[in-house]
Amino acid sequence: MALSCSWSPTLLTTTQSSSSSAASPATPKLVPCHFPGKPTTTTIHTLSSCSSSSQKWRAKVSFFPAFLNKRKDTQPIKDELLDAIAPLDRGADATPEDQQTVDQIARKLEAVNPTKEPLKSDLLNGKWELIYTTSKSILQTQRPKILRSKVNYQAINADTLRAQNMESWPTFNQVTADLTPLNARKVAVKFDYFKIAGLIPIKAPDRARGELEITYLDEELRVSRGDKGNLFILKMVDPSYRVPV
Repeated sequence: MALSCSWSPTLLTTTQSSSSSAASPATPKLVPCHFPGKPTTTTIHTLSSCSSSSQKWRAKVSFFPAFLNKRKDTQPIKDELLDAIAPLDRGADATPEDQQTVDQIARKLEAVNPTKEPLKSDLLNGKWELIYTTSKSILQTQRPKILRSKVNYQAINADTLRAQNMESWPTFNQVTADLTPLNARKVAVKFDYFKIAGLIPIKAPDRARGELEITYLDEELRVSRGDKGNLFILKMVDPSYRVPV
C-alpha cells in the first residue's frame, strides 16, 4: 500500500608428485589421481589426463565468500534500476512505458533478494529516502510542482513495529503507523496520527490502513510493493533514525 503521509490530506589446494624420469607422452602409466571427497584410486591415466582433471576441479573452486558473490550478482541490476529511474523525478515524469521498464528491472532485482526475511533483519531499521514510486498520492501529481514535497522519507523500525512517513518543504507533513506482521516480509499498516506541517496532530481515521510487502532489501536499497499495486524504491539515508513510539 502507499505508506503516504499525504493524507491528502569464498583455499583448497591439491598436490601432485612428478616422476624423476620422463615418460613417453604416448605411454600409459599408473598414476594415483586424487579427487576431493573420493578415496585414492590407481587407474590407468596419462599424466596429462590426471593433471587436466585436477585443473578442471580447481577451476570450479570459489575463492570468495558467498555474500560477496551475491553482491556481485545484484550490483549490475541495481545500477540498471538506478539509471532507469534517475530522469523520472521520483516517478512523477514516468510514462506508462517508463513504469513498465522500471517494474521489469525491479522484478529482476527481487528475484535475487539477499534478505529473505526482512522483518527479522536490522537492515530494515532507519530512515529511507523515496527515490521512485508509482503512487500518485505520494507524488502529489495533482498539484503544481512548486507545491509538491521535494523529498519524501519513510522510516521503519522492525523491533518496535512502527513506521513513519515524512515530507520535506514546502509541506513538512508527517504520519506515523503501527505495523502488524503478516509473514516474514509483509505487514499490515494502521496509521494513527497525521501531523500537518509537522506540528498539528490529527488522529487518523480507522479506514487509514493497508499492507506493505518488502520484496528486496540490502544495506543500500529497499524495494516494496503495496496492496494497491504501487511500487516503492528507497535508498538508506540514516540507519540510526528511530521512529517515535
